[in-house]
Amino acid sequence: MRTSTEGWPGRIALMVAHCAGMVDLVALPVWVGALIEQYHFSPPQAGGLATLFLVGAVVSSLFFAPRFNRIDARTAAIAGFAVACLAFLGAAFVSDFGSLAALHVVAGLSVGCALSFTHGTIAHSAHPHRLFAIVGMALGVFAIVFLGATPNLIAAFGGPALFRTFAVIMALAALAAVASFPIATRRLDEDIVDEVTHLRPAVWYGVAGVSCMALTQAMMFSFLERIGIDRGFGREAVTGVLIALGFVNLFPAPLAALLEKRVSPNAVLLAGPVVQAAIAVAVAFSGSFAAYAAPAVFFAAVMIFTHTFAFGLLSKLDPTARALAATPAMLMIGAAIGPILGGALVQGFGYGGLGVAAIVIAAIAVGLFSRVHAPHAPILGAASRAEA
Repeated sequence: MRTSTEGWPGRIALMVAHCAGMVDLVALPVWVGALIEQYHFSPPQAGGLATLFLVGAVVSSLFFAPRFNRIDARTAAIAGFAVACLAFLGAAFVSDFGSLAALHVVAGLSVGCALSFTHGTIAHSAHPHRLFAIVGMALGVFAIVFLGATPNLIAAFGGPALFRTFAVIMALAALAAVASFPIATRRLDEDIVDEVTHLRPAVWYGVAGVSCMALTQAMMFSFLERIGIDRGFGREAVTGVLIALGFVNLFPAPLAALLEKRVSPNAVLLAGPVVQAAIAVAVAFSGSFAAYAAPAVFFAAVMIFTHTFAFGLLSKLDPTARALAATPAMLMIGAAIGPILGGALVQGFGYGGLGVAAIVIAAIAVGLFSRVHAPHAPILGAASRAEA
């Protein structure tokens, strides 16, 4: 059944697809933690496997995003999630690094394809900022369920339970896409899409800034669980922090939707990296459970809130939706580096190295976001080409 982005059947399919495609944003601490604890990989090896998944997603998104307007989005989403399901199911039956590495790459390539068409469809909707906030709320609910259940499943059934869980998530996304993946609503500026042959420089600065925040997110989030465990806070307490983090993640997307017309997106983009770095430093250098838990529960929320505003602003700067079809690439090119960089920093400098790196990356992100400005007039004809 073909549905619209403005009806709930289509929105629900996009919500499920967004949750499946953005599983790394929720799962990284459990993912990397399981690879270290259950499979006995070193931090760089565990981070490297997650990085291979994310690199696959980046490569796939970079390939498919420019072709967003030439390929049927529903078919691509179904195929991407179905292949990812099979790859993760295969990962549940192997334990050697080489086999897991190959399957992580296949899963990443498949998820990157599906998520590119999911985000491109959202960007081509009538209200991209609002719809991205809606799928962000779904991700918050998903985080609560995932972080509440998965650590217990892994403890009871071992490392393969993680990959079986991923396989089920991808299967549900494929089925949701079969049932009601939507056709994007035609936007008012659709007639000028063909006139935009090059993306504005501001779009590239925005993409790079989001990638920097994604790098900090993945670098720190990958080791959030291990920081708590290694500092002796106990598995139950650390799992409680992750569940609380999931509950907190329910609020940034609806808050971003509520503040869409009340807060400058440029102000949010400039503040986001600074707040993210401050939280990362607090967690990295925490000496007590309270000092660890209090900032940790807000860590992912900063990325969700800031990215919602970035998504809305970039949708105005690029009416073709090509840049936002590459959302998986802009997020995961940073996120791909994060786990393996984090592993190297932890091994070489301890957890404090993560906090120092977060400060450096935040400074770069602020510089990039300072170059992003909303368009003041519609893009028309030759003028638009000259401006681009």
